[in-house]
Amino acid sequence: MTLEDINEIIEKSDGVMLYFWGDNCSVCDVLKPKISEAFKENFPKIEQIFIDAKNQLDIAAAFGVFSIPTTVVFLAGKEFAREGRALSVASLVEKIKRPYDIMNS
Repeated sequence: MTLEDINEIIEKSDGVMLYFWGDNCSVCDVLKPKISEAFKENFPKIEQIFIDAKNQLDIAAAFGVFSIPTTVVFLAGKEFAREGRALSVASLVEKIKRPYDIMNS
C-alpha cells in the first residue's frame, strides 16, 4: 500500500486507524492484536491499516511517526487521536467512542 492509497482511504472513509509497528518490536507484537480486536468490537466501521514503519519509512515520516508503536486515528478525514509508545487500548477506545457513536447514529 502506498502513501497515496492511504491518503485516498482517509479522504473517502468515515474512520481510519493507522497502526505503525515494527517486526523487532515486542510491544508492537503484543499491542497489535489487542488494538485490532478492540477496533473490530467497538468500531466496526473504522478501517484498520497496519504499517511496518521500518519497511515503509516514507509513510511513517509523512504521518510524523518516529517511534513505534504509534496509533493514529482519523475521523471524517481529520486526525482525531494519536497515541504512541505506552498507549492504553482502553483509553484509546474511550477517547474515540463518543465521536464514533455520534457519527454512526
